[in-house]
Amino acid sequence: MPRPRTPSTPALTALALLSAVLLAATGCTAPAPDESPSGTPSTADSASPPGKTGPDGGGDPEGSTPAPSPSADVLQEQAVAAGHPEAVQVGTEILDRGGNAADAAIATAFAVAVVEPFASGLGGGGSTLVAQGAEAPLAYDYRETVSETGEIPVSGAGVPGLVDGMATLHAEHGSMEWSELLAPATELAEEGFPVSGMLAQRMRSDYGPGAIAGLEQFHGPGGAPLAEGEELVQTELADTLQTLAQEGSESFYTGSLASRLTAVDGLDAASLAEYETVSTEPVAGAMGDHTLVSAAPPLPGAGVVQFLQVAEALGAAEAEPGSAEYVEAMAAAWQVAEDSVNESLGDPAFVEVPVDRLTDAEANAELARSEVAPALAAAREPASPVRTASAAGSQQPLEQPIEAGNTTHLTVVDSTGMTVSMTNTITSFWGGEHAQEVGGFFLNNQLSRFEALDTPANQPEPGRKSVSWSAPSLVLDAQGRVVMGLGSPGGQAIPSILAGVLVPWALQDAPLQQAVDAPRHYLQDEVLALEEEPAGEVTALVRQRGWQPHVTERADAVFGSVQALEIDYEAGTVTGAVDSRREGDVAVVPADGRGVK
Repeated sequence: MPRPRTPSTPALTALALLSAVLLAATGCTAPAPDESPSGTPSTADSASPPGKTGPDGGGDPEGSTPAPSPSADVLQEQAVAAGHPEAVQVGTEILDRGGNAADAAIATAFAVAVVEPFASGLGGGGSTLVAQGAEAPLAYDYRETVSETGEIPVSGAGVPGLVDGMATLHAEHGSMEWSELLAPATELAEEGFPVSGMLAQRMRSDYGPGAIAGLEQFHGPGGAPLAEGEELVQTELADTLQTLAQEGSESFYTGSLASRLTAVDGLDAASLAEYETVSTEPVAGAMGDHTLVSAAPPLPGAGVVQFLQVAEALGAAEAEPGSAEYVEAMAAAWQVAEDSVNESLGDPAFVEVPVDRLTDAEANAELARSEVAPALAAAREPASPVRTASAAGSQQPLEQPIEAGNTTHLTVVDSTGMTVSMTNTITSFWGGEHAQEVGGFFLNNQLSRFEALDTPANQPEPGRKSVSWSAPSLVLDAQGRVVMGLGSPGGQAIPSILAGVLVPWALQDAPLQQAVDAPRHYLQDEVLALEEEPAGEVTALVRQRGWQPHVTERADAVFGSVQALEIDYEAGTVTGAVDSRREGDVAVVPADGRGVK
């Protein structure tokens, strides 16, 4: 049976303080000490729902799942946004059946693992934010860890956390049975689904051919990789999901599935048995009239907050997205945040991370005024091109102009206002150059991130997590209520992708779809990636700075796929946006369960 999963005492204390600050604005009182942060009875004090039994008849395989007290509906609508239409349909069906946002997110995540095997899955990990109304948001980190040996295998595979992460969310927030949430993904894997354009392209690109070599399910009768529209059936993955549904998450770490994992170099029985999701306080910082809440270290949420605060101080809100002034301000703000991530981020269980300093709006505004703005002014003079951040020259040139942006994201909002923002990944597409498939799923290469960012704060040790770029985020209004959940795939470009949506939406009052459609750019090692040929003023800026322009194709998968949902409490509605850069989709479901809007 799974170990009880509850936040540590320091985390609970920090969350209580954040909750008190947010609730003070509304005149509400904090939940009683014996209640969980979601306002429902704590797991330890809750009995399993009636009739809930495991395979041995002695209880649910995921332990004693809380039976949350129904919260009053505050919205007339619910919604799911994810990277694939099949996964969105799974999530909305769970909502229609009475599941909450956590239930729908878990089911959607397992479905995404089936339909996007190149981006996430049981062999990877992720990070999730959960919040409801003005209650303090919670962060869950179930990313991969270094094994107890302290060694990094050639493949870069770390101990996978996705299964434990989903089980933890289920134990602390779920309302439906665990097996019910895995059933749709199991059916998708067993019965098959049409191969999408992106999946077909990924099987033929970069690590794809090597990853699927010898795997019959990904090839047609003639031996070629499946083409768009052909059916992908994953029988072995279906069997694995069925085992998880019947035997619970512990089957993956200590039970019948664990032996497949321990046969892989770098994974061992002790490390699997000791794996546990971390519950912690997310980072937060002011952004215009809102507060941005994002993933805690070693993920870059603090860098995203700093990025936006510096961009705001540099006047990005007054510039047209895509203009030279906008590109200049956003690129300069990103360089500050990038340097902060490179210099300061690491696993907080091993190193001290200066989150308060990085997310201090006044300090970042002063930094923008006193250092970044003068550097930009100097760079506009006829002289040698300069960067605006002190450590800018420390990175080595990329072997490729811009790395393809892997990973996947999903966002769910239910009628009570519970919002889940979740980013999952196996790191590089297919798990990288040394892709490994076991049990029908691909293992991660997350530990390669230690070498990619080789700093004193990011060194491998047993049980340690590496710095990476996933940044599931929430936006709070002045009352501390969640008004948006969002995130994106995109690798190192994720902070720039999110900032490119949040500046128009939060600082320029652009409608959500317009903000998602706004032109994106990303500066990495003096290469400026763009979605289209730059206009004259941007061309002049690029030339003056000595940057190398790189116009991307859709197949390059550089600029992610933002999955964002906006909440309007007064109207009781949820608004989504479709990011056309990949295959993401969004569906809004009336709270009365009468179908998709």
